[in-house]
Amino acid sequence: MSAEIAHHHWPVPPTEGYTVDDLLTLPDLPPHTELIDGSLVFVSPQRIFHSTAIDLLVSGLRRTAPPELRVMREMTMVIDRHNGPEPDVSVVRATSVRSREQTYFQVRDVLLTVEVVSPDSVSRDSGTKPYKYATAGVPHFWRVEMASVDERPVVHVFELDKETHLYSSVGTFHDRLKLSTPFDIDIDLIEIDEL
Repeated sequence: MSAEIAHHHWPVPPTEGYTVDDLLTLPDLPPHTELIDGSLVFVSPQRIFHSTAIDLLVSGLRRTAPPELRVMREMTMVIDRHNGPEPDVSVVRATSVRSREQTYFQVRDVLLTVEVVSPDSVSRDSGTKPYKYATAGVPHFWRVEMASVDERPVVHVFELDKETHLYSSVGTFHDRLKLSTPFDIDIDLIEIDEL
């Protein structure tokens, strides 16, 4: 009896790297594939914390978002030709929502990006992606981690310094996320226990 070996045919990267057009048109890419510096980045399967933290933040943001803004979950954000990351949560201008078949937003229409850190994304979510978001001009960034003690979200909030084009810390939130920018926000982080 012979064992069959599954063969995967991975796409060969172009000499100058993949582009956003490739990301949006290549067939059979795994869900949530991102484009960082011309390289396709595949993500590991989600943990329950990742999914429920996103749900909590999306519902909390949608409760208070003004009509001129929309809250989106896991949508590609085009920064430039070789960068199309997919933030876990984004707040975008309502005018940038063109159709229900839309698969991406331009970075100029994004006011807030949120990354929920997973074991395989610590470096990207703490360094690479915030740096790219800041230099592209996204005014607000949140990094969400799971507290080791109670497994609840800890939200690190950052705001863009317009002179340095880097993020400055606004604060770290454990039980309640209450902010006045980019709009009035009040999210009970303990509610994750009910999801």
